[in-house]
Amino acid sequence: MKLHTVPARRGAQWVLLGLRAFASRPMLYLSLIGMWMLLAVVVQIIPLIGTIVMWAALPLVTLGFMLTTQQVLQGGPPNLQVFVQPLRGDPRRRRTLWQLGAIYALVMVVVIGGFALIVGNDVALPTPPPPGSNAPPPTLDPRLQSGLLWMAAATVLLSVPFWFAPALVHWGGHSAGQSLFSSVVAVWRNKGAFIVYSLTNAAAVVLVALAASLLVGLLGVASQQTAMALLVPIAFVMMAVFYASLYFTYADCFGAPTAEEPTA
Repeated sequence: MKLHTVPARRGAQWVLLGLRAFASRPMLYLSLIGMWMLLAVVVQIIPLIGTIVMWAALPLVTLGFMLTTQQVLQGGPPNLQVFVQPLRGDPRRRRTLWQLGAIYALVMVVVIGGFALIVGNDVALPTPPPPGSNAPPPTLDPRLQSGLLWMAAATVLLSVPFWFAPALVHWGGHSAGQSLFSSVVAVWRNKGAFIVYSLTNAAAVVLVALAASLLVGLLGVASQQTAMALLVPIAFVMMAVFYASLYFTYADCFGAPTAEEPTA
């Protein structure tokens, strides 16, 4: 397994390739998104423990979508078991994937704890003005702004070591520490492509938000709920395209895997 460096423009192509993969099997990707969202809601019925379980499962979720895109490119049949497929192979890799999940959940506990310390217990979310009101939008409490900034920065930093780690364990047989380190090196070596990739995804979100605002303005206040309801499937599609594109970031940085998982 050799680390490759790709040009910055490749970041935009990752998004387009994800869109193309999604367009070839839209119902498969949307079914997986819906399944993951449903499981996330169900497990969070259990206070605290459910949230930790959801965090621990995220590395498996990203790996599952990478496997899905690999299968789509190979012309394989739809597989809704990709989230558990990596746990049925080599026991050593399975243990390492569980270790990655535990590390991710532990770090997220620290991140949420930091947010709670910054914000405190007496900060309330601002109430938006009623529809049609000319009142100015409410301002966020400075502590809440700092807390949200902390969450955004911590989430971005956490994504770097975990971006490739599950795939490196599954396809490369790396240990937990080695996979996290290799992921950081790969993202840093290809930071130009990842910056363009992030900006392309952000631009797509902004364009959709602007289109939604324009639609709401054209339809009027009475139809705002209908317009906002249209955003739900659009958000699912954008999420599916993003997850479909993850495989291409791995294939370009480490080479496309030739098998689902080595047995050694």
